[in-house]
Amino acid sequence: MATSTRRALERARTRERIIETALHVLESEGVAALTIRRIATEIEYTAPIVYQYFAGKDELVLELVTRGYQLLLNDIRLASGEPDIDRRMLRLASEYVRFAGEHPYLFQVMNDATVNADERRRAAEPGTEVLREQLASWASEHDVVLTDFDEACEIVWGTLYGIASLGHLGTVGNERARKLAEQAFRAILSGWSNGAPGTEQPDQGEPAE
Repeated sequence: MATSTRRALERARTRERIIETALHVLESEGVAALTIRRIATEIEYTAPIVYQYFAGKDELVLELVTRGYQLLLNDIRLASGEPDIDRRMLRLASEYVRFAGEHPYLFQVMNDATVNADERRRAAEPGTEVLREQLASWASEHDVVLTDFDEACEIVWGTLYGIASLGHLGTVGNERARKLAEQAFRAILSGWSNGAPGTEQPDQGEPAE
């Protein structure tokens, strides 16, 4: 193996080790515990070495947000394997809320002002695109025309985020939050199926004489 290739692999492994260690600290103790010095101590490096890979805490947190959305995407893609579109949408809702319950600190930084809004939106795009694809499939399957598709996606995504956030409260809990998310999805989709505001009936052609 060429020296340059070996060095590139070593750098890649070191970078991944930094990310995995930072993710462990974040998920165990929250973002306040996440410092470059703490990460360096955990992996038995000096802080200047960590700074060779990440300019500072903000850049490291952005990487963790990106990683978080990748993990979330993996989970909601599991729901995409459900053949029935209605059950698929309910499972998608449940998987989203389950992820939030299993990764509370990570979920928090994925959705708060710790990371710049534009950067957070870019990190979330793969996950939101899956949501858009599934909602489009649902609408096509039920012959529903969503008059403002972007708004419909925001309603669905916002509902998921709101209920997942409720799951952090001891009075709700993640298990009940998952059921609430499914119920909310069922109500929203049922409303759209029955011609609620935001939908229109498909063109049925000219009436018979």
